[in-house]
Amino acid sequence: MKAHTFHPETDEEYAVAAAHYADIGLTLGGRFYDEIERLIAEVCAAPYRFRRIDGDVRRHLAGDFPFSLLYLDEPDRVWIVAVMPLKRNPYYWKQRLTN
Repeated sequence: MKAHTFHPETDEEYAVAAAHYADIGLTLGGRFYDEIERLIAEVCAAPYRFRRIDGDVRRHLAGDFPFSLLYLDEPDRVWIVAVMPLKRNPYYWKQRLTN
């Protein structure tokens, strides 16, 4: 299984989303966290399994929440570029690829 790293903005994005769901209900926040961690584990175990959406960027959709994980499979890691809410502009994360 590969290691993973977050783009700095992605780390904050994930924390804000988790806090939002925790504010609604503690168990909901925990479920959101568990779901995103499951997505991360799955992409680290089999990064080529999920669909390319833009160049080499791949997407893994959450099952219980309106979010997806966008990532790049690099030789030594999975680089997570977005924990993306599906109602957001679908290309807001593209500028992260140059940072």
